[in-house]
Amino acid sequence: MRILGIHGVGNFRVSQPPDAAAAHLADLWASALWRSEYREDGQAPEPREGVAVAYYADLLRRRGTQGRNDLDSLDEFERELVALWLDACGLPDAAAAGRATAPLRQALAWLARTRGLGQPATEWFVAVCFREVAAYLRGSARQQVRSRIADALAAHQPTVVIAHSLGSVVAYETLWEHPELSVDLLVTLGSPLALPHAVFPRLQPAPVDERGQRPPNVACWVNLADPGDLVAIPPQGISRCFEGVQEPSNQPIHAFDFHKAANYLASPQLRNLLQKYR
Repeated sequence: MRILGIHGVGNFRVSQPPDAAAAHLADLWASALWRSEYREDGQAPEPREGVAVAYYADLLRRRGTQGRNDLDSLDEFERELVALWLDACGLPDAAAAGRATAPLRQALAWLARTRGLGQPATEWFVAVCFREVAAYLRGSARQQVRSRIADALAAHQPTVVIAHSLGSVVAYETLWEHPELSVDLLVTLGSPLALPHAVFPRLQPAPVDERGQRPPNVACWVNLADPGDLVAIPPQGISRCFEGVQEPSNQPIHAFDFHKAANYLASPQLRNLLQKYR
């Protein structure tokens, strides 16, 4: 079984060139996968056996932020995406989020309180997440990212693609763009593909009659989402918005770090699924 991982947000490596960053992430992903995997002889596989990760975070850097990851550094489009996401999270009055930094901060304070999260950590995650989502959705970075992912797919020739967070959007669009690249199994983890207004209607190809489709070069598509994952909203949204995807009943992945890639990769749900493709 050959696995290609496509990472999500927050994976930019300042001091590493893309190839080194990809190798480092492959080690991390393999270690997480093999926490719940084992070979027939009962021994853990070598750390990177059959696993590669396509790295693209360097292509999403916006100049002028000087490494800042806070709400004050978000531009208008980035703040708009945050407001749309807060609306989908069930903000009592979506208009209160607005586009100014202060209302967004107030809305995030409400979200942190209702979900039992720390506000500073929530603000940091939101700033990182939606800066990268915005960078992908607008401008030339979108095509550059898809081209790099397509090159990785062609080079690694995986039977399984595992895409986390924003990586699921990248994987979906790349596989549609390159019908010559086929995979047996696409697994999306904590995916924002169905996020209304912010992501779903902006997909390429665009949904038809408010429905997306499984890429025709994907034999099987399975989506896993922790019910508490604030990126994978609305709950069960993938199966409601896309044809040809299997979405098992939401089962908790982790009590606290419900969007972290390592916890999805080590989950029994993913382990059981991968055993079918050995």
